[in-house]
Amino acid sequence: MEKDIALVVLAAGMGSRYGALKQVDPVGPSGEAILDYSVFDAMRAGFNKVVFIIRRDFENEFKTRIGSKYAGMIDVDYCFQEMDDLPAPYKRPADRAKPWGTAHAVRSARNAVACPFAAINADDFYGRGGFAAIGRFLSESAGAAGCGKAHFAMAGYRLGDTLSPYGPVARGICDIDSRGLLRGVRELVKLAPAGDAVENREEGGEVEILSPDARVSMNLWGFTPALFDQLEKRFPAWLDANARSPKAEWYIPFAVDEMARDGSADVKVLEVDSPWFGMTYKEDKPRVAAAIRKLVDASEYPEKLFG
Repeated sequence: MEKDIALVVLAAGMGSRYGALKQVDPVGPSGEAILDYSVFDAMRAGFNKVVFIIRRDFENEFKTRIGSKYAGMIDVDYCFQEMDDLPAPYKRPADRAKPWGTAHAVRSARNAVACPFAAINADDFYGRGGFAAIGRFLSESAGAAGCGKAHFAMAGYRLGDTLSPYGPVARGICDIDSRGLLRGVRELVKLAPAGDAVENREEGGEVEILSPDARVSMNLWGFTPALFDQLEKRFPAWLDANARSPKAEWYIPFAVDEMARDGSADVKVLEVDSPWFGMTYKEDKPRVAAAIRKLVDASEYPEKLFG
C-alpha cells in the first residue's frame, strides 16, 4: 500500500460485563492482549498508523503496557473519549455516567486522522483476513467519492461464529443487497445460541429466531475522513432524542445505518471467514487464550509478537 492508512482502536470502554480492564488483559502465549494481534495483523496488511481512543484515567497504564510495544514499528497516537466532548451548545447531563457509545468514540479521532482508516474494538480478535480485506478496500476503493456519496466498507462475520456460551451478546445484523452493499443494520442486544439457530430474547419476552449464517457487524469498519463530517451532522439529532436517557449509547452501526438509508454513503459488506472471538465475559478468557494458542501452533502468528 502506498497511501497512508490508519487503524483506530476503540479502547475506552468500561468493560462492565467483563469486570476488568480487558483492553490490556494478557491472552497470548507471551502476555499479548487481543489488541496486540489486531495491531500486528494491521501492520502486515499495510497500515502505517494506529490511534488509540482511551480514557484519561488509565492513560499511563495503557501507554506503558500497550503503546510502548510498538515504538519504532508503527506511528502511534492517542485520543481521549471524554464525556464533555459534545457539539455546542450541548452539555453533559449531571446524571450521565455512561460513555456516549462507539460512534462518539470514533468521533474523538476527528482531529487526529486525515487518511482512510479502519475502526475496531480493542477487545475483539478479527483475524488476518479481516484486516487484509479492509486494507485492500481502503487502498483501492475508498479514495474517490462518486454521486456525492462517501464510500465505506464493513467486515461481515457469520453470526453463529460470534456468540458467547456464557451469556447474551449484542450484534449488528446486516441487511445486504444483491450488489453486496449494506441496506441497513439492526442492533440486537440479547443474542444467544438456540440449538442450530440463534435467538434474540427481548426484555418483554418476545423471541426472534435468526440464521447462524446471517452476516453481522463486529465493528471492523473501513472509513474515510468523510465519516467525521457525517457524524457532526447527525450527533445533535441523536442528542436531542437521547441525551436525557442515562444509558442510551450512540453506536457506529446506528450512524452508518442512517447514512446507508438516506444515501449519504454506500457501505460494501466484505464477507470475512477468518476466526473471530472476543471477551464479553470474564469466563471467555480461557477460551480466547486457547484459540490464540491454536493459531500460534499452526504458525499463523509467532510465539511472541513484539520485542
